[in-house]
Amino acid sequence: MTIPHITGAELAGGPDLPLLLVGPSLGTSAATLWSAAADRLGDAFHVVGWDLPGHGGAPAAKEPFTLAELARGVLVFARGVTGARAAGGGDTDRSFLYAGDSIGGAVGLRLLLDAPEAVRSAALLCTGARIGEPDGWRERAATVRASGTPAVVEASARRWFAPGFVEREPATAAALLHVLQDADAEGYALACEALAGFDVRDRLGEVTAPVLAVAGAEDGPTPPTSLEAIARGVRRGRAEVLDGVAHLAPAEAPDRVAALLRGHFAAPPAAIPAAPPADPGALTQEQVRAAGMAVRREVLGDAHVDRAVAATTDFTADFQEFITRYAWGTVWTRPGLDRRSRSMITLTALIARGHHEEFAMHVRAAVRNGLTAEEIKEVVLQSAIYCGVPDANAAFRIAQRVLSEA
Repeated sequence: MTIPHITGAELAGGPDLPLLLVGPSLGTSAATLWSAAADRLGDAFHVVGWDLPGHGGAPAAKEPFTLAELARGVLVFARGVTGARAAGGGDTDRSFLYAGDSIGGAVGLRLLLDAPEAVRSAALLCTGARIGEPDGWRERAATVRASGTPAVVEASARRWFAPGFVEREPATAAALLHVLQDADAEGYALACEALAGFDVRDRLGEVTAPVLAVAGAEDGPTPPTSLEAIARGVRRGRAEVLDGVAHLAPAEAPDRVAALLRGHFAAPPAAIPAAPPADPGALTQEQVRAAGMAVRREVLGDAHVDRAVAATTDFTADFQEFITRYAWGTVWTRPGLDRRSRSMITLTALIARGHHEEFAMHVRAAVRNGLTAEEIKEVVLQSAIYCGVPDANAAFRIAQRVLSEA
């Protein structure tokens, strides 16, 4: 077995905070890709990035490796980080949270499959259970071996960034492309060949940790359908699509990515529903209820659900069961809309009906589902036009109070 030597660096936060390990896209470094998002997460997580061999100053690999072997190298690196944290008086937990973009996301899938005890929860961005076609990766490896990484800079810029990003953020784009141009040609080529052999589409059902799959709406290499397939395939997954974003979401939309990761990693672990039958229509009532309770806890939080369960009486028990099975287990679990969209729809409906207590609860839920205060404001403004100014006025008052308490 070839286990590449992996190096990395701290990006934000300190060793007393939960460890969040972040991985790069091919041709980038963790620092250039993740620093902006890490800055927004450093108050809650100890963000540490790892680099591909030959990228961002990391030592180059000397022989071919597979994605599984690359993931093993990342695991060795992570164990070194958790050991140093414990030895220095920091958090002693040897497991960690994980987020990775593109090949970094593919490594995350291998970690979830090969070392499930190590990864508590994962966010996989702009990636897939298989990425591209094997022949395409082998051709790119041959191009880089022959002409170096500068030969793929122009094509990478088209793949990486959504239209208008380079003009809006020239310094960020230049920094990312500079890392690509300076990457070791053999290290880049070996990573391409590792991706050529990567395909875990038939193993997604083995992943039991919570997974957030984040897609860029403008991403060609790994389109939203790729991330939605991951979210559907794992046991506890959900997908989010970022408008105006292509393949490097952490650099293109650091505010939105940080908000999504903060909400996902803060969500309490939910019970793993029993594996459903092959026919989705054949779910047992108990499986529907288990899935509903898991989603209910992820969206509303343990404290709220525990209070509701504790307050259940003989008179209200059937209603609680109805909510869990049908609202959460049948509607909120449907793959047709992501949870951000469901939160926006729910907020609008509650404004329209004047259900103020429920609205406050779902403002909190919307934050957990990754909505920012700015996005909640836009929902209320939109509702002012179609539901009425007095309704929106009340909603603004309630939302402002809830958001100030967050």
